[in-house]
Amino acid sequence: MKRVIIGLSGGVDSSVAAYLLKEQGYEVIGLFMKNWHDDSVTISNECPWLDDSNDAMLVAEKLGIPFQTVDLSEQYKERIVDYMFHEYEKGRTPNPDVLCNREIKFDVFMKIALDLGADYVATGHYCRKGALQKGDKEIYQLLAGVDANKDQSYFLCQLSQDQLAKSLFPIGELTKPEVREIATKLDLVTAEKKDSQGLCFIGKVKLPDFLQQQLKPKEGVIVEIPKEQDVFGHVETQFNSEEEKLKYLSRKIDYKIDYGKIVGKHQGAHYFTKGQRKGLAVGGTLEPLFVIDTDVDKNVIYTGQGKEHPGLFKKALFVTNQELHWIREDLKLGLNETMEVMARIRYRQSLQKAVLYKVESGLYVEFEAFQSAITEGQFVAWYLEDELIGSGVIS
Repeated sequence: MKRVIIGLSGGVDSSVAAYLLKEQGYEVIGLFMKNWHDDSVTISNECPWLDDSNDAMLVAEKLGIPFQTVDLSEQYKERIVDYMFHEYEKGRTPNPDVLCNREIKFDVFMKIALDLGADYVATGHYCRKGALQKGDKEIYQLLAGVDANKDQSYFLCQLSQDQLAKSLFPIGELTKPEVREIATKLDLVTAEKKDSQGLCFIGKVKLPDFLQQQLKPKEGVIVEIPKEQDVFGHVETQFNSEEEKLKYLSRKIDYKIDYGKIVGKHQGAHYFTKGQRKGLAVGGTLEPLFVIDTDVDKNVIYTGQGKEHPGLFKKALFVTNQELHWIREDLKLGLNETMEVMARIRYRQSLQKAVLYKVESGLYVEFEAFQSAITEGQFVAWYLEDELIGSGVIS
């Protein structure tokens, strides 16, 4: 009998995943990951991880599976929290959920599970795993979940072949309503539970509050750049090579304060991210202001009016070789090779037509349509049909 260790988070998805594995004849063990216990950061008055671990325990009891808690807070702090602050200080916007999967659930947690004699690790993600034979090699595929509304393959875009080989995603074939229905039938305590928001595992913490407790505030100015600014008017069309064109399309505009007017003050450019609208507290504009860029060195936030502001749009982005990752290593591009794909630059975005172009220093992703708020530090992921084959950090 194969042994599966499932990360029970105290939510409905992992509860039903555990039930399905048991039905499929696996020996199932539930493990709750505790990833935070730093009392110096007051996260909220209620302590949600306690409720969550309690719910996870009740579910395990109901399903008749062994249950224990593992404390991964040290690794979490080191690999996720510290990394995030480091990225924010550089003016990038990291994605904690993607990192948490790569560094914690499918690395630290997986090692613990394998040490406990597990054949597989399972999670309640809405995605599927496929496999194909190439010669004498078995190659694993990361496929989108059947529920297009809930597909979470994007969050797993940094997994490797080794990690996929040992992973199971029992609810990937189901829709969210079907999952809730199963939980209700089984009378699980998590059946009606809302989906968790906030930082993966830190509980109900709002990212800005969390950051403000850690990154020191420093006052700076908010500058509004008009749509008519010359910097948007000048468009290059003559290039000597494809790479030169892509470099131009993915460039970062170097804004200066005198390109616009000072419209307000802020408490730290590192708290803001491109495309952000909330928290600027500047009124009196015809259309709402959106962040079009931040300069953390000079501590300036550049904004523009309206979500159609030209400062928000770009057609291409770049990923360095160090931050480029192929799940399907057999499909890796060689120098100057291209590939037509569907890609997304954030979790909820519908897939966009794009072309990958491999150059010596990394990989360009050129989109057919203009993309709003391409944000450094976030992940871009690319697909062939419903298979996620690679990803990278937007640089």
